[in-house]
Amino acid sequence: MGHVLALNMGSSSLKYGLYRVEGDTCKPLLSDQTEAPGAGADPIDAIVDALTSRGLPAPDAVGHRLVHGGPRIRAHARIDDALMAHLEDARAFAPLHVPAAVDMVKRARAAFPDAPQVACFDTAFHATMPAVARTLPLPADLREGGIERYGFHGLSYESIVRQLGAAIPSRVVVAHLGNGASLCAVRDGKSVDTTMGLTPTGGIVMGTRPGDLDPGVLLYLMRERGYDARRLELLVDRESGLKGLSGGTSDMRQLHASNDPAAVLARDVFVHVARKHVAAMVASLGGIDLLVFTGGIGENDAVTREAIVEGLGWMGAFEVRVMQTEEDEQIVRHTWHLAS
Repeated sequence: MGHVLALNMGSSSLKYGLYRVEGDTCKPLLSDQTEAPGAGADPIDAIVDALTSRGLPAPDAVGHRLVHGGPRIRAHARIDDALMAHLEDARAFAPLHVPAAVDMVKRARAAFPDAPQVACFDTAFHATMPAVARTLPLPADLREGGIERYGFHGLSYESIVRQLGAAIPSRVVVAHLGNGASLCAVRDGKSVDTTMGLTPTGGIVMGTRPGDLDPGVLLYLMRERGYDARRLELLVDRESGLKGLSGGTSDMRQLHASNDPAAVLARDVFVHVARKHVAAMVASLGGIDLLVFTGGIGENDAVTREAIVEGLGWMGAFEVRVMQTEEDEQIVRHTWHLAS
């Protein structure tokens, strides 16, 4: 038995939890959220204060969610100096997520020097994708430099597969729908295709990200509007998706509450694109036995779920389930296994 601190770093906030682990069982003792590092604040101080004030033990190990490990790290791993060097290289692949997560790893290593630290990668689950799904249609020298489809939300997909257990159907599509959103084709418990690509920006429409976008749009903006890399990055990470379509909000709850034509369009485009990508994942599987919805929208927004499923009746009969993602528990299990 031991105690594991799970740190789930987002682009603007940090979810954390302390779990008591015994075998494969994880019991949450503390679960909370705090601001991401910035403005002189150190979220690790808040976590230490929370543990102390509640009389909870210091962690025996610390697990970190890392969105991207770059081309050379495809499995969850204990963190050492060599891995930290690889993580510095991975910043370029997910600049919205990795730099903040790497900073959090450094802070946690300093705060808990005796506790092994483990990196749990969202890309790891998709290491089973075949070459036909992983390969992007680019020249060989670019592909050899690590430009390929990596896939993300892997910890969420892992948790769904684990919950389904031995009874998991052969052909499953999992839709992780939230501010970040993607879909995964799962055959016999393994990822064989997914919607996100080199970065977490591609795939379906998200809260502030456009998903798949004609690359000619970016060339047009560079040529005709003078956009540089920094301006394009702001556009595709912060200004597009539901926020760009609605002209203001990325919150689906606010979009449902509004009859403004822009809000209606944002909802409709989200459903339309998600439905198309479900069909694409079904094509990769050669059929479907089960469609699982998870994530903030997937778990809580029945209107959006029903709208997506309503347009899939032509595929015949299949089961639909709503399941709670358990990313943090997956972090804890991997961390305890690797730290032990």
